Amino acid sequence: MGEFRLARLGEQIRDEIAKLIYTQKIKDPRVSTFLTVNRVEVAADLAYAKVYVSSFLPEGQIIKGVAGLNSAAGFIQTSIAKKLTIRKFPKLTFIADNSIKEGFEMVNKLNLLEAEENENRQKQSQ
Repeated sequence: MGEFRLARLGEQIRDEIAKLIYTQKIKDPRVSTFLTVNRVEVAADLAYAKVYVSSFLPEGQIIKGVAGLNSAAGFIQTSIAKKLTIRKFPKLTFIADNSIKEGFEMVNKLNLLEAEENENRQKQSQ
């Protein structure tokens, strides 16, 4: 399957998983509606797909949510496979992704450094 088609399939899977989380169709209590599906990487042979999940929740709750998604992976695969018309549906593996939280923290640190630099410039100009 071509890379463009794999990327498009990944986006469709990401959208469907996000809908299942948002509409609370996944009954596992560990899965919070605050979980966000960042991206889905589908293998070229459609055997596996890695689903990267993040949130601004504490690290422990994200790990519990990912564990809940992994335990509900069969239900999620079945639900999505009924909607998408592909011959072989990939086995989903959910992975905690901290990149959004780390990026947010990095932007905050840069903003603090910029504010300190502005204060130092004002003190030197006086």
